[in-house]
Amino acid sequence: MGYSLAGLPQANADKVMELLQGCLSTYNDLSLVLKHAHWNVVGPSFIGVHEMIDPQVDFVRNSADEVAERIRTLGGVPDGRVSAIKKPLNYPLGRGLVSDHLKALDALYDEVIAANRKVIDETGELDAVSQDLIITQTGELEKFQWFLRAHLES
Repeated sequence: MGYSLAGLPQANADKVMELLQGCLSTYNDLSLVLKHAHWNVVGPSFIGVHEMIDPQVDFVRNSADEVAERIRTLGGVPDGRVSAIKKPLNYPLGRGLVSDHLKALDALYDEVIAANRKVIDETGELDAVSQDLIITQTGELEKFQWFLRAHLES
């Protein structure tokens, strides 16, 4: 069954779904990287950072779900499989010190937030509802990046 949203041209919906699929894939990848860091962080302040990461994993997973549901609302088919991740996030660390993981996560958040800001710009002319979703999620990602950076200050 094909359908469209009232007041949203199908061409706009198609482009927005493509942009949102990129966010969905990034969020799925980011949640895996965050869990990886959570399991492999060691050293001073271990427990604080270990426990700080889990709520962010939950937020990113919930963000992925919200994006997938928006794609469905627009009439599309969200792809949550690992094979849908076209450009995997680069996270070179395995077991590592707190400071090393925090620096790597900070760089990763720069990448994810910059990509989201492009989506925000592109969705502005196409669909304000989808744009608002990504704006809200990006604000939370930026807040977590602030938490990471606060740990890195000396």
